[in-house]
Amino acid sequence: MVLEATMICIDNSEWMRNGDYAPSRFQAQADAVNLICGAKTQSNPENTVGILTMAGKGVRVLVTPTSDLGKILACMHGIEIGGEMNLAAGIQVAQLALKHRQNKKQQQRIIVFVGSPIKHEKKVLELIGKKLKKNNVALDIVDFGEDEGKSEKLEALLAAVNNNDTSHIVHVPAGPSALSDVLISTPIFTGDGEGGSGFAAAAAAAAAGGGSGFEFGVDPNLDPELALALRVSMEEERARQEAAAKKAAEDASKQEQAGEQASSSQDASMAESTSVLASEADNKRSDFMDEENALLQQALAMSMDERPSSHDVQDTDMSEAVAEDPELALALQLSVQDGTKESGNQSDVSKLLADQSFVSSILASLPGVDPNDPSVKDLLASMQSQSESQEKKDEDKEPKEDK
Repeated sequence: MVLEATMICIDNSEWMRNGDYAPSRFQAQADAVNLICGAKTQSNPENTVGILTMAGKGVRVLVTPTSDLGKILACMHGIEIGGEMNLAAGIQVAQLALKHRQNKKQQQRIIVFVGSPIKHEKKVLELIGKKLKKNNVALDIVDFGEDEGKSEKLEALLAAVNNNDTSHIVHVPAGPSALSDVLISTPIFTGDGEGGSGFAAAAAAAAAGGGSGFEFGVDPNLDPELALALRVSMEEERARQEAAAKKAAEDASKQEQAGEQASSSQDASMAESTSVLASEADNKRSDFMDEENALLQQALAMSMDERPSSHDVQDTDMSEAVAEDPELALALQLSVQDGTKESGNQSDVSKLLADQSFVSSILASLPGVDPNDPSVKDLLASMQSQSESQEKKDEDKEPKEDK
């Protein structure tokens, strides 16, 4: 197992939007980068991998060489696409990052993905290759995407940097095969030596169809730790799925029970409210009937009772007032006596007027009055008739008062 520090240079130029590599050039490149990072970190626990981009506003180091695979894979998300690729600057920055690696015993390697045209001249690339060779830096080139003159420049760069066949170049034409599937069987993925790491060998065997006889496509004899990790992860995933299914079933049953309880409680509340409304209506109806009956009975009683006469009412009121005020009683008694006197005088006067001889003698005694004057006789006759009518009225009133 080779101890290496690797920097991967990603092409994120505008050309990566093309769809000649499924699903796109950039996505195919990202899948291949993830696969290579996994192979490098699995081949040796002390291996480190870093990633940088060569297009956009400038060369940008996303991750310095590290053995944390999760950190390496996370940096692939959110990479912006645009601009032109600067291959020379990308290789020089990668060499600088490898120069500052923590473990100086690690061998240095740069993997470059080139999927867009190269604007640099061949001589510039040859100078960069010679500098890499002088600093013992190996270079792997992945050429994808058709462009005239690009392959020739990359071949010249590889020839300048190659030392004892430690550097490699792979030309991947557009086609049905994925970029990562083509790289699995190349030295860029398997590495130098006796077939590379167990992870690379297992992946290559699975891609070639030779891993179908083993569980998860991995031979436990070549890499027992990977086989165990795959088995444990599969069991954990199965347990997680079973727990999720069980929880979903429990939630569904709880929702059904809650719905039944809610419907039963709603029915009970509706029945209770209906009974309460019916009882209130009955109570109101009974109260209304009772009130009507009471009013009817009161009206009947009032109609059947005899009203007291106004004279009796006045007598009772007068008696009550007399009992409360003795002066008022005295005044009433005097008024009654005066009334009797006046009535007696009136009756006496009427009797005297009825006596014609008496009236004639009185008139004869008066000076200047002739009793035989017709006008005097008419006056006496009218007075006599008035007295007689008054006596009749008095006689008619007396029997009524007796009743």
